[in-house]
Amino acid sequence: MYDVTALGELLIDFTPSGTSASGQRLFEQNPGGAPANVLAALNNCGLKTAFLGKIGDDMHGLFLKETLKNAGIDCTGLIIDKDVFTTLAFVALNEKGERTFSFARKPGADTMLRPEEVNVDILKSSKIFHIGSLSLTNDPSRSATVQALKTAKEAGVTISYDPNYRAPLWDTKEEAMEQMRSVVSYVDVMKISDEETSLLTPKAEPEKAAAWLVEHGVPLVAVTLGSEGAYVCTKEGGKKVSGFKSQVADTTGAGDSFWGGFLFKLVESGKKPADVTLEEAETFARFGNAVASLCVEKRGGIPAIPKLADVEARLNP
Repeated sequence: MYDVTALGELLIDFTPSGTSASGQRLFEQNPGGAPANVLAALNNCGLKTAFLGKIGDDMHGLFLKETLKNAGIDCTGLIIDKDVFTTLAFVALNEKGERTFSFARKPGADTMLRPEEVNVDILKSSKIFHIGSLSLTNDPSRSATVQALKTAKEAGVTISYDPNYRAPLWDTKEEAMEQMRSVVSYVDVMKISDEETSLLTPKAEPEKAAAWLVEHGVPLVAVTLGSEGAYVCTKEGGKKVSGFKSQVADTTGAGDSFWGGFLFKLVESGKKPADVTLEEAETFARFGNAVASLCVEKRGGIPAIPKLADVEARLNP
């Protein structure tokens, strides 16, 4: 039995790392991809996880597989394809540590996962199945994602969803909205950022967007608010949960690490999302906020995700 299995992109984040002696920008090779970041946070908290996806048979793909194995993530469902290249993302950071992206993904290996390549045995042996939205941008990974959702739902697996809007990966904003919303009916627990509320719901305000999702069948919702923390919502109502102060170096992986912390507390509770109280949701979010506050103090995605002992020290200084 796996605590959490995730499907989606596994890629290299090339993040700025100063300049060379000749004044040219240097980039650091960091393992990344939102679903993998979530799993790394969960593994660091002691849970058993598995990843479903595809990488290329190249230096970057093999590095990513080794990174997941070193993090303790099961790679049985990770496909290596010699015919496609591992997806690359080049990250630019502004003075506040906020990011913009350029992708080498035409196609990238992550978009080429086929439905028949999804490891159904792992899927059905999981407590939670987690997806993002980058696997919905192109076929065949879109079809693979939808089939996996149907399989997990039929098996009684809890569905987690964290849409991750990256404008360069979509032909139009309207297409992104349509595809990102298309899977919400499967979802039991969901995170969106305050910048994505109007993409996933008819409401722009975090409180109204969260309430709309709960009213439309997602029983447990969190909206991340950057340095302000998060807003959580259940059938009992909603509550803002304040964040922690950080010395921000890089916001890469902040939302993913938050969600890993949140899902860890959900698994620890032993409850289905529909049975989680608002008070419990606040506790989940506070833990997630602590994880994220530590993650942003280091550069990169997976390498920046903290260990459980460091999270507990931030929660109880």
